[in-house]
Amino acid sequence: MKSSSLSLIAGTVALAAVTGFAALTAPGDGEVAQAKAATRLPVERSSLLCPAPGLSDLAETTYTSVTPAGGSGGEAGTAELQNSTATTADGGKKTEKDQKGKKKADPGKPVLSLKEPGKPVTAEASGSDAPALVGTATGRLAPGWATQQTTMVEAGGARGLLGVSCTRPGTNYWFPAASTAKSREDYVHLTNPDDTAAVADIELYGPDGSLKSDVGEGITVPAHSSVPVLISTLTSEAAENVTVHVTTRTGRVGAVVRSAEDGVGSDWLAASVDPSGTVVLPGIPADATSVRLVAFAPGDGDADLKVKLLGKTGAISPVGHEDIHVKSRMTAGIDLKDITKGEPGSLLLTPAGGGKGTPVVAALRVVRGTGDKQEVAYIPATGPVGARATVADNRDKGSVLSLTAPVATATVKVTASAGSGGGEQSVKEYTVKGGTTLAVTPPVPSGLKGGYALTVETESGGPVHAARTLTVTQNGVQMFTVQTLPDDHGTVEVPAAEQDLSVLGD
Repeated sequence: MKSSSLSLIAGTVALAAVTGFAALTAPGDGEVAQAKAATRLPVERSSLLCPAPGLSDLAETTYTSVTPAGGSGGEAGTAELQNSTATTADGGKKTEKDQKGKKKADPGKPVLSLKEPGKPVTAEASGSDAPALVGTATGRLAPGWATQQTTMVEAGGARGLLGVSCTRPGTNYWFPAASTAKSREDYVHLTNPDDTAAVADIELYGPDGSLKSDVGEGITVPAHSSVPVLISTLTSEAAENVTVHVTTRTGRVGAVVRSAEDGVGSDWLAASVDPSGTVVLPGIPADATSVRLVAFAPGDGDADLKVKLLGKTGAISPVGHEDIHVKSRMTAGIDLKDITKGEPGSLLLTPAGGGKGTPVVAALRVVRGTGDKQEVAYIPATGPVGARATVADNRDKGSVLSLTAPVATATVKVTASAGSGGGEQSVKEYTVKGGTTLAVTPPVPSGLKGGYALTVETESGGPVHAARTLTVTQNGVQMFTVQTLPDDHGTVEVPAAEQDLSVLGD
């Protein structure tokens, strides 16, 4: 199977500077016009896709959407999320009817709509039939637009707190830490935001290499719809650790894996950052009772990696698991057990031989609690915060922000937005020492009502990688979910060029 690896940004973002003009200047004698330094300008359009949350009649889902304050003061714009089935391919509205043939509520009405930057909005859905959401933000609401989908299931096989940051559409996704084991029920959710059908391929890789499958090829995702695929139906082989690779032949999709594990819990597994020789997996809770590292090398060469836990005071090598050998196109997994020993931490994987190393993707399966009080979450390898990153759906209690500086000491600014129902934003700075992880209770908006968002900005030093853990205690179980905070790419570099008229000749 072949698929072009288009940039996620290129498929989803239009620049505010598209209408800009290049300066026209004639060079002087013997002077050659040089390209001016590139400038960074805010994006003017971005897209988000939220997978269908339905997995139980007991599911209660909250959507929280926000655009960070302090961005461009450009056109007002809009930011709306609506049901993926709400529009037809020609842009018209569908009419939905219930089982008795009665017309239901207008499906074309947005599920939620932002009014201004810096103030989140929320919406709720119940039951197992809630659809996927697709949305677009424009103007000053586009840069950094973020939405989280959080689902609580109190009982049953899918019990747990499931959280996912809604994704931008793309063409290439890697999911280490999936599984086809009998105890697991893992679905790949594919959501198509466009007016034409997309065709996707799903490849599976176990500990011995590719898991043979014919039905994973050429999966059609109709326009404005979402398709869940149970990965255990794609192969007859049962494997504890599986890497899922999603690509598209035509079109683009949003992809995310929903995992449910018998007796343990359930959560969403987001895609790993693009393959790299060095990867960071931030935000392992201090009270984790089981941590499993899963890695995959998609290229032709094997990868030998050093494993470091970046804790409160520095880096340590886990005894017995100081390194991991990842064979080409084979999934490797190691059980790190209760590696954090009561202190929060992050994993750093670096090439054993130095240099750039062999690119890998990676993810963690993290369990808290024991016996019937267990709950599971997943942490994919993630890129740095960069200029700015945002995570939505924080509450008055239960949020922990993990900040990791794997190389050099850094200072970050953390902004708690206004609340969705009221309250004023709050700002605090943190310094993270190089080679450590700092876990903090983040600032809370004064007079908070409703939910709020956290925005992290790198002020100096770094790079910094971040993750937010949200915990909700239900029936004596500490249900939790972890979301990473990669750069939101709210601005892009736009070169400013000058023309060299001398090429025209005399």
